[in-house]
Parts: sequence; C-alpha cells; structure tokens
Amino acid sequence: MQKVVTSCILFFLLNAPLFAQISPRYKDKNAPVEERIDNLLALMTLEEKVLQMNQWAYGHNANPNNIESIMREVRPEIGSLIFRSTNPEYRNQIQKKAMEESRLGIPIICGFDVIHGYRTVFPIPLAQACSWNTDLVKQSCSVAAKEAWLSGIDWTFSPMLDVARDARWGRVAEGYGEDPYANATFAIAAVHGYQGDTLANKYTIAACLKHYLGYSLSEGGRDYHYSDVSNQTLWETFMPPFEAGIKAGAATVMSGFNDIAGVPASANHFTLTEVLKNRWGHDGFVVSDWGSVKNLIDQGVAKDLKESGLKAFMAGVEMDMVDNVYVDHLPSLVAEGKVPMSSIDEAVRRILRIKFRLGLFENPYVDVVAEEKRYLQKEDLQLAEQLAAESMVLLKNEKETLPLKSSFKNLAIIGPMVKDSVHIMGSWEGQGRPQDVETLWAGLNKEFKGKAKLHYAQGCDYDGEDTTGFAAALAAAYQSDAVIVFLGEKRNWSGENGSRSTIALPHIQEQLVAALRKTGKPLILMLSSGRPLELIRLNKLADAMVELWQPGTCGGSAAAGILSGRINPSGKLAITFPQTTGQIPIYYNMRQSARPYSGHYQDIPRDPLYWFGHGLSYTTYSYGPVHLSSTTISKAQRIIAEVEVTNTGTRAGKETVLWFIADPVANISRPMKELKFFEKKTINAGEKTIYRFEIDPIRDLSYVDSNGTRHLETGDYFVLVNDQKVKFELIE
Repeated sequence: MQKVVTSCILFFLLNAPLFAQISPRYKDKNAPVEERIDNLLALMTLEEKVLQMNQWAYGHNANPNNIESIMREVRPEIGSLIFRSTNPEYRNQIQKKAMEESRLGIPIICGFDVIHGYRTVFPIPLAQACSWNTDLVKQSCSVAAKEAWLSGIDWTFSPMLDVARDARWGRVAEGYGEDPYANATFAIAAVHGYQGDTLANKYTIAACLKHYLGYSLSEGGRDYHYSDVSNQTLWETFMPPFEAGIKAGAATVMSGFNDIAGVPASANHFTLTEVLKNRWGHDGFVVSDWGSVKNLIDQGVAKDLKESGLKAFMAGVEMDMVDNVYVDHLPSLVAEGKVPMSSIDEAVRRILRIKFRLGLFENPYVDVVAEEKRYLQKEDLQLAEQLAAESMVLLKNEKETLPLKSSFKNLAIIGPMVKDSVHIMGSWEGQGRPQDVETLWAGLNKEFKGKAKLHYAQGCDYDGEDTTGFAAALAAAYQSDAVIVFLGEKRNWSGENGSRSTIALPHIQEQLVAALRKTGKPLILMLSSGRPLELIRLNKLADAMVELWQPGTCGGSAAAGILSGRINPSGKLAITFPQTTGQIPIYYNMRQSARPYSGHYQDIPRDPLYWFGHGLSYTTYSYGPVHLSSTTISKAQRIIAEVEVTNTGTRAGKETVLWFIADPVANISRPMKELKFFEKKTINAGEKTIYRFEIDPIRDLSYVDSNGTRHLETGDYFVLVNDQKVKFELIE
C-alpha cells in the first residue's frame, strides 16, 4: 500500500507542470453553463463572491439625482460597473484588468442607462407607445444596443414597465403609458430589440425590467414616495408587463425605490422571490436601483446599513447598485449565520449565469470602431425620424387647419422650442449630444425652402415673467398667413425626480398664445413634453394642436413633415390627457362607479380632454360592422373578430385598430373595458383592409384575483372597436 501511495505522489510531482496547464472547467467554452458555474463557485472565496454582487459607478455622472462624490478605483474583482465613458478602448483596459489581474479572471459587466437611444436619441418611450408600432420600437432598441455595445456597454437599465396613470409623476416619460397590455407588448419588443436572438452575439446587450414593482403609484405623483397598492392591483395592473418581459427572456430586473403597501420594493420577498423567481421562473438576477438598499433606512424598515443589506439580500436583490452595503456587511452577516452561504452561492450563480450568456468569458472585449462608424448612421437616423413621426399625435384640427395650405407663403414660427437642441431630446438622453440634434427650426427650413418664408421670434422663455418678446412675436404673426407656436417642457421637468404639482405649461407660455390668438390668424400649437399636458385653456385658443413629445435627434424633419402634409400623422395617445391636473387620476380602463352618472367634478366636464387612443389623421376612415365567427364560445374554443376599415379620404394613411374586451358582470368587478390587441396597417386612399383579433378565452376573457389565481367565468362579454360594441357569450 505504501508503495502505491509513494508512486502516486511521485507521478503527481513529475507531472505537476502538466496539471498546472489544464484549465479549470469554467474556462471550457464547450462545457454546459451550469457546470461551468458550479466549478467557478467552488473556486471562489467569500470575498470574491461578495464583490461579484456589487456595482460601482465609474466615469462622469450624467444623472444629477445620483451624486457620487468619490470615484472608487476599479477593483478587478468587482461584479459590475456603471460605465459612463464612450471610449471602447478604455472599457477594454478595465476589462483586461479584470481578466488578467484578478485571481480567477471573471469579466466585469458594464451597464448604462440606455433608455431611448445611446448617441442616436429616439423619442421618449411614452412617445414610442403612441406610435403603436412595435416593430419600429424593436428596431430602435436594436440600434441603441449596437451603439452602446460598440462603446463598451453590456447591459442597459431598460425598458421601464411602470404602468403610469398620474402625469404629475415625472417618470411617466420613461414608460409606455397607462395600459398594462400596451406596456407588456412594448416590453417584449424592447427586450427582443436589446437582446437579439442570443445575448452572446455582437451588438446585443442585456435588458433590465424596471422598476419592480408599483413605483408609478407613488402618492400624489411624488417620486420615491409610498405606493399604496393592493394585491389585486399588483396582479392585474403592474405585474403583467413584467411577466411578459420575463417570458420574452429579459436577463435582469431592477427593484424600485417605492414602498409597496408597507414593504419596500427592494426588501419585498413576496415580489422578488415568491413571484419573480418561484412563480415566473426568472433565472437572471435582480439589481437594486441606485441607493435603494440603503434607502431602506429612510423608509423605516432597517435601523442601519447592515440590516438594510440583510433585508434586501434575503428578499431577493442579488446586486447592490453603488451603496457598497453588500461589500461592507455581507461577510459578517455570513459569519453570524444570518445569511446562509447557500444563498450567497445562489445569488452569485445568477450573476455569473448572465455573464456566461453574454459570452463575456470567451469574448470579454468589444470591437474598437471609429465614432463615425459607430454612431448616427444614415439608416439609423431614418429610423429615428420615422419613429418620431409615427409617435406624434394630431390632437385637434378644426376646419382642416393642417396640413398648411400651399398658398401660405409666410409662416410665423414662434416659441422657446423652435431652436432648442437640448430639451427636445428629453430626459435620459443617453450619450446624445445637442450638436447632433436636428432642431425644429432646421427641419422647418429644410421642409419649406423655396415654398414659404419663415418669420421667427422666440416670444418668451420656457418660464418666468418676461413678456418683452411678445412684440416681436406679434409682428411676425401679423405679416404671416399662419402662426405656428412651439411650446413645451424643459427636459428636466420630467424624468426621474421630475414630479410637478401641475401639468399645465407655465403661465408665460399660455399668455403668449392668448396674445397671438388676437391676430386672427390660423393658430397651430406644436407641443413638446414628457407627459400629458393640461390644455383646457390652450385648447380653446388653438385651431390645431400636435403633441410632438420629446422626439430626440431627428424630431425636426418629422414635425415639419406633419405641418406640410408630407407626413400623415398616425399616432394615437397611449395615455389620457385630463381636463385639468385636478382630474387625475383618470384613465380609460377605470372601474364603474356605484352611481355612474353622478359623483363627478362639478366644475369641469366629466370626460378628459383627450382619451387614451385619441389621434387624428389627414385622411378619414370608415369602419364596417364588427363580425364574429360565432356569438358563443366555449372555454376551449377561440373565435375570430373582424372589422373592415376603408380609407375614405384622398391620401394614404396608417390606422391603428384597438380591440377592447368588456366583462359586465364578474365576481371581482372588472374595468369598463380592457385593451387586448392592437394592429397598425397602411391603407391607401380608397382602399380597404381587414383587421382581425383572435379571441382566446384564457388569455383575453379571464382575470386574476388578489392571489394571482386566474378565473374564467361563463356569461356575456363584449368586444369593442371604435364606437362599436358587440356581445358574445362564453358557455361551458
């Protein structure tokens, strides 16, 4: 026996150099990912594991709400960086440090807020939803991913899926409006756009669904505040978009700042673990929002940083964004037995899984390409202009004021937005630059060159009390055939920490419009904002109004094309415009009241100014009767609803048909109607086309209760399209 042992030892010593050259299993690209993770976890120390669970910020902080006074030197073992540079060589140097100077060579995942474009800035997400064109949105996310990847980014904190019904909340700009189904549909488009067919491909980045969960219900629209959310509302309104994003393959999720009915989102075991991981089977990781781990102290559920780290981690937050709480406190929590080592391993497993799926272990470096080949490519700018054009909504058009008549040879171009190149990009403009923006003025000059003379006057600033510019504006108006006024919000009036007590434009802007109305000239308002606006006074003064939103890099040509008629507007509102701020909350799928025809505000009309789904065109459409393949349906069957739409006007247009379902009687009261499907098609003048909606009872007629259990009840239902309401019956 002694001889056998001696021989084995001698064999090992003689062949030690050979064994040293054998790579560990986790470096074998052909091995199954889970086996690679098992091998790597077995080799890691607790310190190395905890470092993987932390994200630090590196580079210039573009978000004034997240102030990092001291930039930490990059440790090669860190799990993630918020990477604010656009230099791929610099990013590769940092990655090289991780790959070659850390003991195990684990790559860093670099994230950034790529919300609606990187250098090519697309319209804000709220605007994108108004296009009802999921293909364009998917393409825009693909362009953003390519530009970001070529700049060193592996991961974006997008899309935002907070169903938003309070326009006072600034972050309404970042999501897809007030409807759960619309948010879910655009979530799928965004995830597929960012992540492509596989995360390991070039030009793809990991998506992050945020803010999980109920953040947009912050009281009074005040950012970071308490959200009084029932379980019923969580399941039927806020969870569906996230579930759709998870099913689409979203790699990561971000926990929110808000307190969900007493349990903050970043310490909520029910939402983060029981639902996200256990029910939905998400196998990626959760990252906290900036500071939301230490914010648990401010929210009153943790006495100190150590307890905040314990609560966030045990609830299901795997990565701590910039707080450094996990690095400082998880090792001692493990030593004290408060955090099981198995939980640490599971968290790190989830982070490593995404890094392996991104292909970072095999291809840790990005291509170094000159800026002129990375950004603002011709086809990408064309896409940005098309999405901007389809996002813009013609709100009002009395007496066919628009498009502008060709006989108009003098146009007054007035307002603070006309020559702006900053605010038009909106909040979260990524790495967009003002010098790359086509201003509204530039678009107008290109559109009307040789056709009409433009008379410009700023008129007033965005806010303040200085009316001295009114005289020049009036002079321009009096010598013109039509007056076009470009009003709106500054970019920081919406977005994070952009809550406002009123959604009306500042009084100075309304004063300017009132003064111009007295000229008697046709008056067109072009509105740029990150939220619905209070237009009750302006609506009475304007002959036509177009909501431009914050259209990004290529908004100028899109807006000018709508004015001239080169572009036929096709946008429809993804969020309701109330009469006044005081009418909030008001949204299309509210539940019926106990007394439907009373209980409304007595000093304003009952309905909002413009409902969800509103949007005019330069052509006209005629809807034929809705036909159902059957007026009865069983739970195991499907029926087809069809409607023929005819373009009865003189020009081609793009029409979106929104299909709603109403369930008039249920054990749990249902909204008055719910969007279940939409489809956008081009219809040439004089032509007609069929729109179809296949009604699946489980998907379209069932509802969830406060436990997330789905119910499908027999009885009468209605399908609603345009102004039609057709009944059918679900039988056993």
